[in-house]
This record gives sequence, C-alpha cells and structure tokens, in this order.
Amino acid sequence: MEFSAKQIAQFIQGRVEGDENITVNTFAKIEEGRKGAISFLANPKYTHYLYDTESSVVLVDEGIELEKDVQPTLIRVKNARDCVAKLLQLYESMKPKRQGIDSLAFISPKATLGKDVYIGAFAYIGDGVKLGDGCQIYPHATVMDGAQLGSNCIVYPNASIYHGCKIGDNVILHSGAVIGADGFGFAPNAETGCYDKIPQIGIVTIEDDVEIGANTCVDRSTMGSTYVRKGVKLDNLVQIAHNNDIGENTVMSAQVGIAGSTKVGKWCMFGGQVGIAGHITIGDKVFLGAQSGVPGSLKSNQQLIGTPPMEQRPYFKSQAIFQRLPEMYRQLNALQKEIEELKKNR
Repeated sequence: MEFSAKQIAQFIQGRVEGDENITVNTFAKIEEGRKGAISFLANPKYTHYLYDTESSVVLVDEGIELEKDVQPTLIRVKNARDCVAKLLQLYESMKPKRQGIDSLAFISPKATLGKDVYIGAFAYIGDGVKLGDGCQIYPHATVMDGAQLGSNCIVYPNASIYHGCKIGDNVILHSGAVIGADGFGFAPNAETGCYDKIPQIGIVTIEDDVEIGANTCVDRSTMGSTYVRKGVKLDNLVQIAHNNDIGENTVMSAQVGIAGSTKVGKWCMFGGQVGIAGHITIGDKVFLGAQSGVPGSLKSNQQLIGTPPMEQRPYFKSQAIFQRLPEMYRQLNALQKEIEELKKNR
C-alpha cells in the first residue's frame, strides 16, 4: 500500500512542505529512516535527526522551527504523535483479515460460529461456545465450554478463555492471557492443618473494546462476575483478582496487581508495579505513579505516588529529604553532643 504526502495530509488535515506527490509505504523511527518510509517528530529534543533522516516524509508539529533545509517532505500538523497514531490505525485496518477454519482445529459440534471467522490450527472451541462475526482465534488458543465472544474479537496464540466467561465486541486478548481462572480462594482447616479450596463458581465479563496484554490474568469471581468494563486497556503481566470491577477506559501498565473485591473507577491510570489492596474503592480519574502501594480507598481526581500514596509534589520533596537522612542523622548526633557538653559546663 502506497500513499502520497498529499493524501496523508488530507487525511490528517496537515500542511505539506516539499513534494506533495512523494509516496511512502511503511513507517520508521526518524533516527532509522529510509526511503519510502514516513516518520514523525514531536519532541524538539530530536530535531537534529530531521537533518539526517532518510525517511521520505516526516510529520512534524506546527511549532517545530528549522535551522536549515531538510531533505524529506514535511507535513505540519497540530500534534504529530496523535496523527501518526491515526495513520497506524488506518494502516492496520487495511490489512486483510484472516478467515477460514484450519483442518487441525477442534470445534465442538455444539458450538455456534458467526460469519467470516478464523480458527487456527490446534485451537480448541468447546461445547456451547458462541463466536460472533469476524472473530479470529489463533493457533493453540482455547475457548472453553459455554464461553461467549462478541463480534471482531482477536484471541492470539495460547490465550485461554475459561468456561462460561462473556466477552464483548472488539476485544483483543494477547498470547498467554488467561480469562476466568479460579480466584485465589482458600480457607484454613484446623482439623487437617491444610487449606480448603473455596469453589469459584462465578465468571468474568469483559465489555466492548477491551485489550488485554500477554500473560495477563483476570480471575473468575467466587459468585457473580469479575468485570472489566468498556474500553479498559491492560498491559502485559497484570493481575486482576476475583470479584474486581474495573471501570471504563481505565489503563494499567505492566505488573499492576489488584487484590479481590476492589472497585476501580473510570479513566484511571496506574503505572507499572502498582499494588492495590482488596475490598476497597478507587474513584474516577485516579492517577497512580509506578510502584505505588494502595492500602485503602481513594477519592476521585487525584494524582498520587508512593506507599501509602501521596500527592506528587510532597512525595518528591520527601524523597529529596530521605536521601539526606544520613547527613541529617550525623548533624543531629553532633548537636546532641554539643548540648550535653553545654549542660556539663553550666
């Protein structure tokens, strides 16, 4: 697929500087540019790459000022980063979707398949499964008995959807994701000295437009359902425990862990390795910095970091003081000695 600079500018409402008829057929980082590629420049710190890049077209913010002539054709836009995202989405949407059922796939005769589905080799589709139109189930993926998927879902290799779970439209599950494994429910047994397993008889409900990263787990509920609401995006290696309710359009970076029966609001953002205790409520639009630990409920509209979390400015001031504690401790000891000497010499 080839597009001219003029066509691209029309699509993203940009302004061409240079040859509007030059064409591109791929994307490249500006420092790794090559002929026929389109790159982007949004951060002025990387402007020096613009003078050496071999990319044919570069998207740049309107405010980028040039110190000398450049070789590539420029397309000036309000926000180059947003525009390249739109172009990548367009590029992805134009790829032909896989269709057809591989002869090595297992599909229960009791399953119901929509139109134009793809099921790869060694995929497993259990009894009573319902797949919506346009679903793509890649090799070695597993959809267990009674699970339901809406339209245009993608289940990548080795992802697993346990029995009875419900998946909405346009959901993407990356390799190794596990939807509906048992929640961590055990009760100590004084007679045997062991833990008795508490059956997890609920399900997981994933709403529309959710994307779940590789090796991320969403546990089924003890009763009822664990919910991942519309538009949620989970990175790789995220743990969502049983009976959680994750609000719409919330995003979580890698290694976030949320204990059971916690409710998370809408439009929250959690950095990497955030840990959240169970049986609490997190409000809407709560932003948690990386490695924050949350032991209790949080109100809406906060930007926090640390354990327990605090506002960012006091946190960074505290960290600066923390680094000086050894020096302050020595000063305190010296002052204490001086005071004791003064008391002796009264």
